Amino acid sequence: MSLVTLLPFIVLIGAMFLMTRSAKKKQQQAADMRNDMQPGSGVRTIGGMYGTVKEVNDDTVLLDAGPGVELLFAKNAIGAVLTDDEYNRIVHGVEHDLKTDVVPDDASSLTGTDESADEAAAASDDDKAVDLGKKDEPADKAQAEESAETADAPEAKTDTDDEPKKTDGDSDAK
Repeated sequence: MSLVTLLPFIVLIGAMFLMTRSAKKKQQQAADMRNDMQPGSGVRTIGGMYGTVKEVNDDTVLLDAGPGVELLFAKNAIGAVLTDDEYNRIVHGVEHDLKTDVVPDDASSLTGTDESADEAAAASDDDKAVDLGKKDEPADKAQAEESAETADAPEAKTDTDDEPKKTDGDSDAK
């Protein structure tokens, strides 16, 4: 047999070796994590239940899931051993180390003034209201003067009024 015909089989065997090696490494890490559990550490089961380890045996783990609730799980059912901060954050909603600045609820503390919200609302009522609607204003003053002159003059209809003349093929249908 030639080397060219054996090459796909060699590559396939090499890929299978690498995949099984990484899977074994993950299994070993999971087993080490389960063996390092101590009473008092917070855990998450593979089913998503959180609890505190109360007792560790060879194949089982006794978890405290709440006041008066003790559950017996197989060691293999423990999905993760959590740090104290992570467990308290998830289960109790306690944030220990806030590394970011807290954003205040109102904007008055951001401006540095001591105005209350009522005073700020009263001050905003005094300001001129801004009209954001579109207005038909002429582009320059010359057009404004012409429009003022035509407003005073009697109405005379010309061909150059608002509507253009219709040509063949134009229709009002849209």
